[in-house]
Amino acid sequence: MSATETRPDSATEQVPETSPEPELSQDDIFHLLQTPRRRYVLQYLKEHEGPVEMRDIAEQVAAWENGTTVAALSSDERQRVYIPLYQSHLPKLHEEGVVNYDQNRGTVERTELANQFDKYLDVSEEVDADTDDELEDEHDRPWALYYLTISAFGTLLLGGVTVGLPFVGTLPAVIVGGFVVTAFTLATLAQTFTERNE
Repeated sequence: MSATETRPDSATEQVPETSPEPELSQDDIFHLLQTPRRRYVLQYLKEHEGPVEMRDIAEQVAAWENGTTVAALSSDERQRVYIPLYQSHLPKLHEEGVVNYDQNRGTVERTELANQFDKYLDVSEEVDADTDDELEDEHDRPWALYYLTISAFGTLLLGGVTVGLPFVGTLPAVIVGGFVVTAFTLATLAQTFTERNE
């Protein structure tokens, strides 16, 4: 073989194949998301880049669970969340490759695999926001309370007519019944009109 000749197999370098990013199945994703604390952890990590202190995660999760702020948490509320995160939830997320959890250093960092959860976390945020809006609307216009008030007032009027209470007893039962029916009709129309315009 001359010096200018080259071997056929050395002429082309073999490029190592890049393996596709690992993916979790939808069943695995839903299994991990079924626990609210794991959802809270993933939500917290989505909002904070880089390694974060496990203690900070536990405090924020405890605050979310108790509907309060981190500053207002009691030590019992912190402890009730810290221990299960430390012993169970973070090791599970680490085992699945969703986070890098260093128990010795007490740090947690999300991996690329955690990106698969983002769309599910966004959906839950939208659902929560919609639910909050509905609750606010129901609080602003408590229709059930209106109907209950009309029912109670109508019952008292009809009872007064039956037993002959002063003033009420002089009213014909037809007028009292008509008043109650009219009140229900107006309340129903008001509710229908309001809900259509929302």
